[in-house]
Amino acid sequence: MPPMKKFLLLIALFLTLPALAGEAEIRLMLKAKFPNIRVDGIQAAPMPGLFEVRFQTQAGPQILYTDAQANFLFVDGSIVDAKSGRNLTEERMQKLTAVDFSALPLDMAVKVQRGNGKRQVAMFSDPYCPYCRRLEQTLLQIDDITIYVFMYPVIRPDNADHSRAVWCAPDRAKAWLELAANETPKVPTNSAACPNPVDKVLELGRSLRVNGTPTLFFPNGERASAAWTTEQLRAKLDATARVPARK
Repeated sequence: MPPMKKFLLLIALFLTLPALAGEAEIRLMLKAKFPNIRVDGIQAAPMPGLFEVRFQTQAGPQILYTDAQANFLFVDGSIVDAKSGRNLTEERMQKLTAVDFSALPLDMAVKVQRGNGKRQVAMFSDPYCPYCRRLEQTLLQIDDITIYVFMYPVIRPDNADHSRAVWCAPDRAKAWLELAANETPKVPTNSAACPNPVDKVLELGRSLRVNGTPTLFFPNGERASAAWTTEQLRAKLDATARVPARK
């Protein structure tokens, strides 16, 4: 089971649990609310105050930990608020890894704008990364957006000249979308020998600890690398659109 699906299942299991007193109550609540979930066992964890919950999914046996009142869940190294479903560890990491969006060297990025461009996002992307290409299809469904694409050819470094050719193209935005968003990548036919920032972008990505593609940076400084639906991404962009655009 993919980590995100597993995480969502665990949240679904515990999001509606009231305050509990311990093992018996946890088991009864699970049986009443989720009769199709087979709980194999609940016992005190090695750490005082924690319970181990063992249950079965299609992927096999799973384990999570909770406090005696089931207020917090401990899932795959993260602490989750059981009442709200918030991943507190993820929120903390987002703060620790945030960047100053206004300090990003956007002159080193390919600017793709549709409509009034009020929604903004910066993206480190490799045109040959399958997840990046999927994200490009999602972004095509969103209007009034400005995307700053930092071309980050780390998946197929031997094709880095394709990114350089995008930079040298008469219309960089068009060349990028034809390379990264077309069903079949269309490599620019123009020269890749013009001055370009691709090597500097690689250095920038390493300095920002961009360890995978795509990596997104929103105007509030938050970074993200998970898969997004169109609705989720539009909502996130709307939430950060109040940040003034950088000229």
